[in-house]
Amino acid sequence: MMFAVAMTFIDQTIVSIAAPDIVRELNLSSSGMQWVVNAYLLALAAFFALGGRLADLYGPRRVVVIGTVVFVVSSVLCGCVPEGSAAQTWMIVFRATQGFGAALLFPAALAVVVAVFPVERRGRALALFFGVSGALTALGPLLGGWLTNWTWRAVFWVNVPVAIVALVLTALAHIADRRRSGTLDVRGAALIAVGMGLSVLGFQQAWSWGWDSWATWLCIAGGIAVLYGFVRFERDVEHPLIDLRVFKDRAFSVDAAVLFFSMLAFVPLFFFTSVYAQVSLSASPNQAALFLLYFFIGFAIASQWGGRILDKKGARPALKLGTVVGCVGFALWANKLTDLSMHDQWPYAALAGAGIGFILAPASTDAVNRSIGASYGEVTGITQTVRNYAASVGLAVYGTVLTHVTTDKVVQTLEARGMSTDDANTVARDITESITGNGDSQPPTGTGPAAEATRDAMSAIRMDFAEANQWVFYGMAIALGIGYLFAVRHPGGRPASSETVEEPVGQTH
Repeated sequence: MMFAVAMTFIDQTIVSIAAPDIVRELNLSSSGMQWVVNAYLLALAAFFALGGRLADLYGPRRVVVIGTVVFVVSSVLCGCVPEGSAAQTWMIVFRATQGFGAALLFPAALAVVVAVFPVERRGRALALFFGVSGALTALGPLLGGWLTNWTWRAVFWVNVPVAIVALVLTALAHIADRRRSGTLDVRGAALIAVGMGLSVLGFQQAWSWGWDSWATWLCIAGGIAVLYGFVRFERDVEHPLIDLRVFKDRAFSVDAAVLFFSMLAFVPLFFFTSVYAQVSLSASPNQAALFLLYFFIGFAIASQWGGRILDKKGARPALKLGTVVGCVGFALWANKLTDLSMHDQWPYAALAGAGIGFILAPASTDAVNRSIGASYGEVTGITQTVRNYAASVGLAVYGTVLTHVTTDKVVQTLEARGMSTDDANTVARDITESITGNGDSQPPTGTGPAAEATRDAMSAIRMDFAEANQWVFYGMAIALGIGYLFAVRHPGGRPASSETVEEPVGQTH
């Protein structure tokens, strides 16, 4: 099962490294490239609960196989995108279907792993699961940097051999397709998908439409209203997509809240760090991948430590420690971004990674352990929906902040070099469109006062971009600080074995 989900974790990071080449060859816009990244995360968030429910109804083995096939076919189609006007739409659509495949695959795979271990050993087992998965996430940038030197299309094609091995191992594992009774809540699945899609669309397009645009707030408010309607609808359904009764458990609600605020930083970090390294540090894709590796060294160590804390003392100490360490790590890292030195930043990157490592496995495992009367597939569907929706919102909000702040600072830089306000605003938006959508920091070509002033200002613009990224990283620190306020409300302790799920899905023989 770890091998089966490897593709889904690698794909969260590998595309960010290949972004400059993708944008350059396909001529994507800044918002278009962000949607190539975000479409995958949004589909994960929108359909995770559906994936968990399908695993309950039709058996985890069958859903793992279907999810793997959908994922790898979508990967191949992403790698085969034609150049031209249809390229951006093609990429976004098949990145979304990739996310749908991952949403089917992951909750079913995790349900199998959870069912194998008793509650007193589950913390360490899932710490290993998430630790290895985290290592695979770290492999994404390294693999992406190496494959991009050949062709960026290979970052999608690499999933083919992984999928083949995963399908073979799934067959060899002899997973029993134990099913639960009930029906599929189609209306609920449609409501949650529409609600999440609309709200993230509003956040994402705030850069293009403006925060004072009625369209921006119509999408955000409309999405939230649909999600509220989803909650009301689920209360009256006999077999709901999400059994909201699990939120009556205070510990489960705290686990979900801490996961939400920590994921506002975790997945968006891959995209923003990669672009920052390639623009402000003038790093190659391989060097940018190495930059992210520092983060995952801290993550991998802390995830194992967090699992042991969970088994011995419960989730509360691990969540408190993780949110504090992560908040401090991101804040110190933000302060060092303007040094423009990878060497000076690596300790803080590792500290930020350690904070997330302390949180991820303990919060996810404790949430499953607290899920009285619900299935493993259903509850992992809930927690993963929370995680991936937070990642989508984080990418959209931080992306909007980055583009606005970068534009304002570049305008000031160009005006200081004698460019008129109108020209400075036009050039600044073009530059922001270029460097926030990808890592291309090459100076502009052409002649004329604007081009010459821009070329002369490139060094200052790299610093402007670093300063704009400070806002993003401080925002991540704030998110973890809010997570701490929820962590201290965790009741503590560990659930008894009798409180675990009544009918586990995916029991192996």
